Amino acid sequence: MTRSVLISGAGIAGPSLAYWLGTSGYTVTVVERAGGLRSSGASAVDFRGDQVALLARMGVLGDIEACQTGMGDQAVIDAAGRRLSTFPSGLFSGDVEIERGDLARILYSRSKDVAEYVFGDRITGLAQDPDGVDVTFSRGPARRFDLVVGADGMHSAVRRLAFAGEDCYRHDLGLTVAGFTVPNTFGLDHSGLIYNEPGRLAMVASGRDPARAAVGLMFAGPPPDYDWRDTQACKRLVAEHFAGTRWQVPALLAALRDAPELYFDTISQIRMDRWSAGRIVLLGDAAWCPGPGGNGTGHAMLGAYTLAGELALAGGGHLAAYRRYEQIMRPVVTKSQKQAAGAARFLTPATERKIRNRNRTFRILAAPAMRGVFGWLAKRTTKSGALRDYPLPAGDPHCCRVAA
Repeated sequence: MTRSVLISGAGIAGPSLAYWLGTSGYTVTVVERAGGLRSSGASAVDFRGDQVALLARMGVLGDIEACQTGMGDQAVIDAAGRRLSTFPSGLFSGDVEIERGDLARILYSRSKDVAEYVFGDRITGLAQDPDGVDVTFSRGPARRFDLVVGADGMHSAVRRLAFAGEDCYRHDLGLTVAGFTVPNTFGLDHSGLIYNEPGRLAMVASGRDPARAAVGLMFAGPPPDYDWRDTQACKRLVAEHFAGTRWQVPALLAALRDAPELYFDTISQIRMDRWSAGRIVLLGDAAWCPGPGGNGTGHAMLGAYTLAGELALAGGGHLAAYRRYEQIMRPVVTKSQKQAAGAARFLTPATERKIRNRNRTFRILAAPAMRGVFGWLAKRTTKSGALRDYPLPAGDPHCCRVAA
C-alpha cells in the first residue's frame, strides 16, 4: 500500500488533501515555495450548495462561518460615484464567503498536526520508477515518496516537470487582474463598488475588517509580457493599463505603489487531456483552473476530498484511484470552465454601449422578484453530484478551533 505522499503547494487544494490523507494514516509532506502562508490580501472566495456540505463533512464550516465576510450587495457606479445598478450578494458571495487568507489559515491549522510542512522550498526534479518517485528540491535534501501531488496552482512546477510547459495547457480568457488592499476610505460596510470603462474594471469592497478594503483592477486584452514574480514590474503594468481612468482609480494606483502585497496574473484556464502520469497527479488549479465564477476554490477542495476518497477505496492503489478521481471531477470542471469562458464580456464590456446594456440587465435582475435567478445561475455548477460518501475520517467541528 502506498503511504508517503508529497504535496506541492500550501494554498487551498494542498492543505485540504493533506488533511484527508493525514487523518487516514498517510505520511504527508507539503512543500511550499513561499516562506509562510500566503495571505492573498483580502480577496474573497465563496461556497454554495454541495460545497457547503463538504465543509461540514471536513469539520471546518463553523470556523469559516465565524470568519465569513458577510458581504451585501455591490453597487455599480459611474465616474461621479452615482449608483447605476446592483450586483446582488448572491452572485458573488454564495451561501458563505470568506477571505482567501482566512481560509488558507483554517486549512493549515486543520492539517498541520497530521502533515509535515516545509516552507521556503520547491521541487526542482522528479524521477519516478515502478516503486516510487525520487524528488529533488532547491534547498532541502533529495527524498523519495510513494506519490507526488501537484497542487501548486496555474504556474505548477510539478505539471511542468511531469508533463510539459505551461504554454501547452494554458488558455487565456482575455483578462488580467491585479489584487491588493488599501485603507477603507470609501465608507464601505460589508459592501462594494464596481466601476467600468471600456475594457477595464475597478472593484473595491470591504467585509469583515472595516478598516481595510480589497481592490481588484482588471483589464481586457492579450496577455501582457510579464514575470508574475516581479512585483514592481507588475505594478508598472497595472499603472500603464489604467492611466487616464476616472472615478477613484488614480488614488488606487497611488496606493498600489506602496502596497506590500500584490496578486497579479492573467485569468486563464488549464486544459489537459489527463491529470496523472504514473505516480504523479495534479489537483486544483494545477490541473484545471476554471476561471472567474467557475467555483475554483470549491472544486479544489472537492477534488482533494475525491482524490483521498478514491485512494481509500482503492486501498492505496494509485492508478485506479487516479482514474476514478478524474472520471468524477472532469465533468464538474468542464461545466465550470464553460461557464467561466465568457467572463470578459460580463466583467469588462468592450464599449460604453455594452456597459450600459449590462447595467440595464442587472437593474432588471436585481428586482426582488428576479433575485432567485441569480441564485440559480450561481449554483448551476455546484450541484454536481460529485460529493460522494468515502471511508474517510469525519472532521471534528470542535477540533483545532481557529480564532475568528
